[in-house]
Amino acid sequence: MDSQTVAGAPCWVSLLARELPAAQTFYGDVLGWTYRPAGLGEDFTVALSEGMAVAGIGALASSLQVAVEWTPYFAVSDVDEAAARIRERGATVAVGPLAFHSGRAALATDPDGAAFGIWEGAVRSDWTVGRGSAPAWLELRTRDTVDAARFYGQVLGWAPEKEDGFTLVHEEDHAVLRQDGQIVAKIRGGAVQATPDPQMRPRWHVYFRVPEVSGSVAAAVNGGGALVAPGNVSPDLRDTSLREATLRDPDGALFTVTSG
Repeated sequence: MDSQTVAGAPCWVSLLARELPAAQTFYGDVLGWTYRPAGLGEDFTVALSEGMAVAGIGALASSLQVAVEWTPYFAVSDVDEAAARIRERGATVAVGPLAFHSGRAALATDPDGAAFGIWEGAVRSDWTVGRGSAPAWLELRTRDTVDAARFYGQVLGWAPEKEDGFTLVHEEDHAVLRQDGQIVAKIRGGAVQATPDPQMRPRWHVYFRVPEVSGSVAAAVNGGGALVAPGNVSPDLRDTSLREATLRDPDGALFTVTSG
């Protein structure tokens, strides 16, 4: 199911893995995902949660020489123009733009080093982010909320005030991106670029909803991954009160599971 979407919208999340079968097995065990072909070749697949499209996994990290990490993509009307805006504002376009059968994409990092993608073309109409019971949602942890909001606003067209479409509003210590009044992403400050801990460096955090967080933690550890936070929780303790946990997959990609 493909359609056009509003420029600036979060339109997908994707993992560029080293080996597709191994990644499918790990995330199937941890998140209960099943898979179907994505129409982008045998090295890419769509992950499903209870039949709903939730993410993409592609075995492309080695060929593109990029880190294994979860990356959000944002829709743009012209990927070349968006890539130029990224460079003009002191950020980096690391890969692309590249042509695919249904559009064109590029991978970039913002001025603080957080990775994100831009996409021009058809998008999945059966995927939602943030709103209601959506299977995924996004939060940028960055050095300075105001600077990050300015960068993404200029690159993706997020405006401080609109009657409809996308609005980026500052609320106390964070900023909230809304689409037609509904929250689709957040930006928070306080990340530290120089820290050796990747959990604390500027990056886009991708959250996935699961029925039971403790079960996902145990499956991740058994599958060769690791519990990153909260660090004081034993992965063998099936504590049903645990509501959120950040995990690392066997290739090093960070993601967060939540029951909220």
